[in-house]
Amino acid sequence: MQEEREILFERHELVMERIREIAREAVEGEDCGEAFGAYFARVADFLVRLDEERRFIAGGGLKTAPIEELCARNRALYEDILPADYEESYANPDCAAGRLGETFGVMLSFLYREMRSLIPFVYEGRLEEIVIRLELFVEVYGSFVYAWQEAKEHGTEPGTDGAGLPAAEDVRQILYWFVSDYTETAVEEHLREWLTPEGNFAIDIIKNADLSDVRYLFGYGEYIGENELELARFMAALSEEKIRVMADTYTEGYRKGFEVAGKDLSGKKTVEIEYRLGFERMMRQALENFERMGLKAVCYRAPESILYNPSIFKAGYYGGEANRQYDFDHKDDKALFLDRNYRNHKLEVTRTAFEKYKDAAAVHAGPAVLETFGERDFEPKNSKYAARMSREQDELWVEYRARAGELRRQYIPEEERSFTIIAFPVPEIQESFDGALLRKLGMESAGECYRAFFEEIIRVNTLDYQMYRDIQQRIIDVLDTADFCEITGMRGNRTKLRVNLWKLADPAKETIFENCVADVNIPVGEVFTSPVLAGTGGLLHVSRVYLNGLEYRDLELEFQDGRIVRYGCSNFASEEENREFVRENVLFRHKTLPLGEFAIGTNTTAYVVAEKYGVQDKFPILIAEKTGPHFAVGDTCYSHAEEIRVFNPDGKEIVARDNEVARLRDEAPDKAYFNCHTDITIPYDELGELAAVRKDGSRAVIIREGRFVLPGTEELNRAFEEG
Repeated sequence: MQEEREILFERHELVMERIREIAREAVEGEDCGEAFGAYFARVADFLVRLDEERRFIAGGGLKTAPIEELCARNRALYEDILPADYEESYANPDCAAGRLGETFGVMLSFLYREMRSLIPFVYEGRLEEIVIRLELFVEVYGSFVYAWQEAKEHGTEPGTDGAGLPAAEDVRQILYWFVSDYTETAVEEHLREWLTPEGNFAIDIIKNADLSDVRYLFGYGEYIGENELELARFMAALSEEKIRVMADTYTEGYRKGFEVAGKDLSGKKTVEIEYRLGFERMMRQALENFERMGLKAVCYRAPESILYNPSIFKAGYYGGEANRQYDFDHKDDKALFLDRNYRNHKLEVTRTAFEKYKDAAAVHAGPAVLETFGERDFEPKNSKYAARMSREQDELWVEYRARAGELRRQYIPEEERSFTIIAFPVPEIQESFDGALLRKLGMESAGECYRAFFEEIIRVNTLDYQMYRDIQQRIIDVLDTADFCEITGMRGNRTKLRVNLWKLADPAKETIFENCVADVNIPVGEVFTSPVLAGTGGLLHVSRVYLNGLEYRDLELEFQDGRIVRYGCSNFASEEENREFVRENVLFRHKTLPLGEFAIGTNTTAYVVAEKYGVQDKFPILIAEKTGPHFAVGDTCYSHAEEIRVFNPDGKEIVARDNEVARLRDEAPDKAYFNCHTDITIPYDELGELAAVRKDGSRAVIIREGRFVLPGTEELNRAFEEG
């Protein structure tokens, strides 16, 4: 081991020496041309700066430097992709293509993105991760220098008619073999972080950092903006009681998830936590709570490197988002190398890695997620030159996700794991609190408004679940008598849906809808079912909704026999762009998806809080789904656990746990699941009517014009009256 470490140090010194030379020589353009020389010099400068940061960290600078210096250093590492500078950055595919040509621009923009993924590896001291990427950069540079020199030797003037440039396929092959060669190492490292608690970088910070000094944030190597600094300061100022309430709600919801589902938590040893930087004080208390349950926390960083499957949908732990357009532009970088051989290779090494960590996987309990909301609106723009996957690659990726999901479930069975999700607002939401709102609420500053709003969210997350349980049971009792439900919109909402329901064989012992209280999905407030697909159809329309951090305007999904047959939105100028946006990010590249869930949200308190503060469009789907009926496309809520019997508090078994698609799980498992589940909510103010229709044609209206009218549900309207 020591010998390997010494070899790595030698490789690092050699490659950094070469990169310093590139930073000096490439800018002159004599060895690869002016345009490409400028690119390689710019990236080499970044790598030299990053190596200086490595030395700063090794020298203890993170502990001794004043916060002003830490802020300046952090910004220097990320300034090239911040919105103000992004248009002129090689990390921008359009900029790179404009300067280097379309073919090389796309590949070299990807290469720069991969070099930027070194930032967290430098902070974690992961030398091998650093060395292999530096060597990749030098190898690509060498291919350009060789081609330039070869042209000169053959008497050809470099730079004319493509002379002096390497073959594009040769450069692509360098990138391809980098990804292929190091996939095994990356997959194994990811599973180690995900499943084993030893030596976990983030957990060490949560447990041991001085959380009263916000300088601890800079130890992660993530982008730290004013949002993260203000959040950490806000959390540091909260009382111990408030921190305990937040943490207890989070961890107790996790424990209840196992209890309600009848799953055994006693044999589990690890829990995966996901959180945003700034919430460490709450997470420290949560770790203590989990340890009392016999669970040690594990945590992995939201990936940046292509080897770790980066995504615009953040998972793990992460800091500020320096530029969401940058992430959006690079979401399909895998198009540069994704083929059948690579897919098969990655599945093979994933299976091998799971075998290595199968004992740890067997005692893994599942994720406990802390989401945030309130970030600035993001309207993605389609880059002309960003990498795009072909239809064939789409199919390969869909197949890969399905088979990788099966592998995960083989080693961590769904019936033995659970989860919980809770959400809190970030300080950035203050930008939504204008002067008119402050005057209406009698508050002097946006900061005061944020503190009050945060308190409201704590209240929403800790509502009396017993009251909701009893009211929701009244709704379920009526729904159990229905043949189908009809949902229509109002005030410009064009929804007109018929949802076919499961038919009960024994109403005395069976029920269709689950009575959902505050456990896996916090806060309380919904009843849900898996609809019958045959006979389900119509239009689902929402004027504006945020799904996984992306805004959709006038989102439309049309269903026939429970499957999407048409879709679109109005985000972009062309219908084709709108369809593609929905196909990639709602259908997740599938040709169609079934309606996996129909639910009725009952948390009118959350809805009124959003209206009071004018942040309806900021709520995450976790809370928004409780503020009206919602419809999930993709798998059902019982995906891969349909055989587990589930009961409501009244003792009745919930029998609507699958649908016609999920029933293919034994004969054709590749067709039974889609590995996605996206909730889309119609807010109360767009809901004209939701009615249960019986076989004899009689109707029981549950909601009319945004208010609950079913007898026994009147208490839910009190929030509207008080609001």
